[in-house]
Amino acid sequence: MSDQRRLTIDRIEQATSVIDPVFLNSPQFECDALSAELGCHLTLKIETMNPIRCFKGRGADWLVAEAARRGERRVMFCASAGNFGQAMAYAGTRHGCSVTVYAAETASPLKVRRMRALGANVQLFGADFDAAKTEARRVAEALGARFVEDSRDVETAEGAGTIGLELVRALDEPVDDVIVPLGNGAMLNGIATAIRALSPDTRIIAVQASGAPAMTETLRTGRIVKTRTADTIADGIAVRVPVPEAVSDMTGLVDDALLVDDAATTAVMRRLFASAGLVTEPAGAIGVAAIAENRARFEGRRVATVICGANATPEQLSGWGVV
Repeated sequence: MSDQRRLTIDRIEQATSVIDPVFLNSPQFECDALSAELGCHLTLKIETMNPIRCFKGRGADWLVAEAARRGERRVMFCASAGNFGQAMAYAGTRHGCSVTVYAAETASPLKVRRMRALGANVQLFGADFDAAKTEARRVAEALGARFVEDSRDVETAEGAGTIGLELVRALDEPVDDVIVPLGNGAMLNGIATAIRALSPDTRIIAVQASGAPAMTETLRTGRIVKTRTADTIADGIAVRVPVPEAVSDMTGLVDDALLVDDAATTAVMRRLFASAGLVTEPAGAIGVAAIAENRARFEGRRVATVICGANATPEQLSGWGVV
């Protein structure tokens, strides 16, 4: 791998002056109740209090703004399980860009409705996210439109990196560990780049659902590992086919990767609601679930994680026993 990294702290800093302020400076605090329950000092960074209830707005807004600055044709296609599509829809409307989102036929109805309400043309295709992505790329190429790929387009990671800047700068002292949910890798790579620059002794730990371990297995083996299925309720991080550019970006940034099963995640969703008053989707809770499932490892340590999404229907929350 070249020593020249795609992600730099300078570009992440630049993004903070462009991204819609509605996505920036999200709340963070040490959650005393969960700290006591889990035996560590736990800081939560809450990325759900914005118009799309997830962190994706940062990267999407930065990407579309940069495309507009360069004078690119304002027709974009992307694929999404729902959250990135909402972010692209929001950014497209804000910057006068036409956005078409491909999602799986099994996509969350709530996320599909929200993508359309925010201005996207939504097409449902295939059994999962990766099938929808393949079709979105094919159609975009046939039409001569830009295909935007979360984590492959570096702006998505640069925008997410602003979370890391805020996290470190608002802390009184560095944390020992930052646990980051891992899907395609934009959030992990962005946050890790910022933390490596500002708090180099902090350990960066990725966490995935055990039913969708492609990226974790890729990190552990050093080669691209594709899985036949992505069997998890955490649809926001259900990736079968890793993005090679994102995998390359992770080199030297990630200290470890953990897997958590869905039962542990739903248990923590209930705990987050009861102890912190937070409603999350599974991908948003999986960082805390990793701590709960590895208590001895994090005992007495200063730990931070990102509550990265809260797009779940009342029916889903009821079914998981959250509310």
